[in-house]
Amino acid sequence: MKRSLVIGVAIAAIALLMAWLAPLQAGSSKSGESSLHAKLTKTSPLDYQGIKPKPPKVNLHSAIVVNYDNGKVLYAKNADLVHSIASITKLVAAMVILDKKIDLSASITVSKEDAYQSSASHLRAGWEMTLRDLLYTALMISDNRATRALARAVSGNYEAFVKEMNLKAEQLGLQNTVFYDPTGLDSRNVSTAHELAIILNQAYKYNLIAQITSLKEHTVRFKQKKRFRTLRMSNTNRLVGSPYRVLAGKTGYIKASSYCLVTLIQNAAGERLTLVLLGAKGGRARFKEARKLADWAFKQIS
Repeated sequence: MKRSLVIGVAIAAIALLMAWLAPLQAGSSKSGESSLHAKLTKTSPLDYQGIKPKPPKVNLHSAIVVNYDNGKVLYAKNADLVHSIASITKLVAAMVILDKKIDLSASITVSKEDAYQSSASHLRAGWEMTLRDLLYTALMISDNRATRALARAVSGNYEAFVKEMNLKAEQLGLQNTVFYDPTGLDSRNVSTAHELAIILNQAYKYNLIAQITSLKEHTVRFKQKKRFRTLRMSNTNRLVGSPYRVLAGKTGYIKASSYCLVTLIQNAAGERLTLVLLGAKGGRARFKEARKLADWAFKQIS
């Protein structure tokens, strides 16, 4: 009799446990998403309790919109799913560089090693540039050779630099962000919309990152065969031409990630939004979807 009672209690306990775990296992269900977001809220400054109803329809793999000033999440779609992040990687690279407090007026020469697998670059091996101008080039037009040159200059080699990037992610409390190269060309560089919002908000605190990524255009200098020349650049973040003021941001694209965007914007009332969009179907589509989310979200907080 006692044995039967014990078995019955055990079965009931297991049933209750399975019922409790079921929402977490059903990642696509609303209850599972809510449970996971509640867990994320405990380990980050983002608050999922204020998600607004009736958001616009967007064609994205994942996304998040956050009221920057209070950390409240207004919109989230697959915010916890891991996704390749392409050149958004460069925001963390920039933070690692600036954390070193190095002399950005120092010059280095872009090497053939820096040019490896970076054929689309605006830079050429043999060009001499300051670290500051390389940082502008890396962040404004997402130049991979500039990023590799910076990584080599500040850490001695690319591998050591990537280790520092992963340490930075760890220091920020990010559990789903990992880096294998400093540029984002490696599809194994991954994160989530949730964690990219944290990365962008942190990057915005670096004055130089905010300054560079909010510019519409900029000119850098380089030395080639003892002659100084200039390179005029336009920001890859096309929202800089929108009615909203861009405070910081970064674009990204490789085949594995599709088109991505993280950006911090401000409206005329001074209200600020952090937007993360991953997996848009086209280069222009990411900005169209960003405007759609921004127009809706600002109405929710005004």
